[in-house]
Amino acid sequence: MADTQQRPSPDSPAARGPADITGLLTGRIGPARIPQPAAAPVPAPALPGPPAATATADPAAVPKLAGLPGQIPVGWEVIEALQAEVSATLSAEDPSRLLEEDDRRARARSLVTRAVADWATKYAHGNTPLTAEQEHTVGNAVFDAMFRGGRLQGLLDEPGVEDVMVDGLRAHIEYYDRPRRTIERVADSHEELITWVNRMAGLSGHGERALTQATPMVGFRMPDGSRVTASLLTTRPSVVIRKHRIRQHGIDELVRWGSINPILKAFLLSCVQAKLNILVVGDMGAGKTSLLRALGREIPNSERIVTLESDRELYLDEPGPADKPGPVTFAFEARQSNGEVRGGGGAGEVTISDMFPTALRFNASRVIVGEVRSDEVLPMLQAMSAGGSGSMCTLHVRRPHAIVSRLVQLCTEAGMQTEAAHHLIASSIDVVVYLTYRDETAIGGRRHRFISHIYEVHDVVGEGGRPTTSEIFAPHGGEPRAVYRNMPSFVEALERTGSFDRRWLTHNPDGAWGPPLQLVTSREAR
Repeated sequence: MADTQQRPSPDSPAARGPADITGLLTGRIGPARIPQPAAAPVPAPALPGPPAATATADPAAVPKLAGLPGQIPVGWEVIEALQAEVSATLSAEDPSRLLEEDDRRARARSLVTRAVADWATKYAHGNTPLTAEQEHTVGNAVFDAMFRGGRLQGLLDEPGVEDVMVDGLRAHIEYYDRPRRTIERVADSHEELITWVNRMAGLSGHGERALTQATPMVGFRMPDGSRVTASLLTTRPSVVIRKHRIRQHGIDELVRWGSINPILKAFLLSCVQAKLNILVVGDMGAGKTSLLRALGREIPNSERIVTLESDRELYLDEPGPADKPGPVTFAFEARQSNGEVRGGGGAGEVTISDMFPTALRFNASRVIVGEVRSDEVLPMLQAMSAGGSGSMCTLHVRRPHAIVSRLVQLCTEAGMQTEAAHHLIASSIDVVVYLTYRDETAIGGRRHRFISHIYEVHDVVGEGGRPTTSEIFAPHGGEPRAVYRNMPSFVEALERTGSFDRRWLTHNPDGAWGPPLQLVTSREAR
């Protein structure tokens, strides 16, 4: 196993006595309790106004104000007309787009305020005047149509939103702390929804990713980092938006939210510092990317790393919490095809596997892959095995016991023999972290994401030629979260980092999780 050469100082955890272990649980590493967040009042979303026959900013053509709390007080066609007016003015002022993006947005905000004020003055002739708050709401909607999520931005801005799923004209909104809710109309037509998708792709710098009959599936990120997947292959045009609520948060936030505890935090950070190869696995929505991002932010800033992603979600090339400096980071992002087929593949397409050779020539000390889905598993494991100590990636796996089988499946699908796949897995991966996801919003609870298992992968194959693994942390008794079970063989490497003491494991048999996890049973739900 890879490790560092740093020896513990007299003040390091490895040199302290058992009496100092309590400091781990009393704030020196992080809080031990798992707070149960109180439900915050949720404002009503900005719902679309009633449709009108024509898209115009003529005040006389605007329907009466609906007056619903939080609703845009005009029809969406008015927002589009004002957006077109401001965009034309902005383009006339800066035809060559010489303004910096921040300056361009500031100028647009000024033009929006003036345009809305002029429109509202005309509207007030013969109608109930808009209040200052309503004018502000209209202005925000116009600005959102130009630079943010347009008609869907009001839904994305709601507290606790994780996913917005649009099926034709209807949207289903999923929250982390309450049940799903449905909005019956978020677009006036399927064509409008498709136009929205293509406009968002353009705003995000992915103009080549257009949703058309030639390319009926597209994926990209929005300007705020939310991940968009859209398709025309469903019964109705469909769009799923995954919002990154915790893009700038680090590992301390995961402790506060109960995804990990102080002992797991110390263990994982020491694994990062000891340059162990880490595989983060779990089911869909379990928080794999959030944990990988948090661990990536703990890589020493003296290193150089590359990240490889199909769609940018890690953002390790940006400052972390409190502008914490990080390592030199080269963030690679795959590119979709433009729809043409050449030589058996999509013209212009660049996959994660395609990027690996170039990424490795950057002489990075670590390689981080956002998610391994297919044949990129081979270059990833080979990079880990051939000297990429401290590399990390995520993998979708439904059950903890299926981790090795899933890796072998991907390796064999990529053309490797099963026996060779077993040896490659054993020689490349050091630690596997499994995240469990429990969604109890439908029965009155909330969504729980927490580490339930951590395995060591040994550099030998065992019975049946499979890699040998052992549990370091696993559920125990009535605790579904990860509790210490067995000492890892690489514990000395962890202690040499100066930030870990094996006695933290043996002197805390309950795992330092604090109060029991508040799960809702079906009986309680009734």
